[in-house]
Amino acid sequence: MRHRKNSKRLSRQSAHRKAVLRNQVKSLLVKERIKTTLTLAKESRRLFEKLITIGKKDTLAARRQAFGVLADRSLVKLLFSEVASRFSARSGGYTRVVHLGNRRGDNASLVVLELTELKAEEPKVKKPKKVKRAAAAKDEKKEIKEKKETKKEKGKTEKVEDTQEPKTVKESKGTKGVKDGKEKDKKGFLGGLRKFLKKDKAE
Repeated sequence: MRHRKNSKRLSRQSAHRKAVLRNQVKSLLVKERIKTTLTLAKESRRLFEKLITIGKKDTLAARRQAFGVLADRSLVKLLFSEVASRFSARSGGYTRVVHLGNRRGDNASLVVLELTELKAEEPKVKKPKKVKRAAAAKDEKKEIKEKKETKKEKGKTEKVEDTQEPKTVKESKGTKGVKDGKEKDKKGFLGGLRKFLKKDKAE
C-alpha cells in the first residue's frame, strides 16, 4: 500500500526515477530553463526547491546534503555561490511552470520549467566590421592565384622546349646517319668498281 506517499512513480523503478529527477535538477541548475512534460516538471520542481532552501544555509552540512543529490562539486558550488543567493528575499516560489501544449506523438502535455529569478543578460557588444582585413585577404588570394597561373605557364613553356629539343637532335642524328651511309656506299661499292675498271684499262 502507498499510504502517505505523494510522489509519482513515473512508470519507472526507483533507481531509474531518482536518476531522471537528478538529471532534470542538474539541467535546470545549469540552463535555468528546460522543456519537459508536466508530470516530470512537477516532480523535479519539488526536489529543486528543496535544494534552494538548503543552499540558503551555506553550511558544511548543507553542502553535503546538496552533494548527495547533485553528486558534482562544481554544481554544488554553483548552487551556493550564484543561484541560492538570488532568492535570499524569497521564502518560496523559486520556479514557475509555463504550459506549451500537447505533444503530437503521445499527446503528453509539454511545459517549460524555469527559475523565477533568471540571470541578468549581459548587453551584447557589437564587434567592428573587419572591412580592411577582408579586402586584404581578397588581394592576397588574387596575388596567390596570379602566381600560380604564372608558374603553370612557365612550366608549360619549359615542357614544350624540353620536348622539342630531343626531336631536333634525333632528326640531326638521322640525317647524319643517312649521309654517312651514302658516303660509305660510294667509297665501298663504287670505289671498288672504279679500281676494277682502272685495272682493266691498264691491262
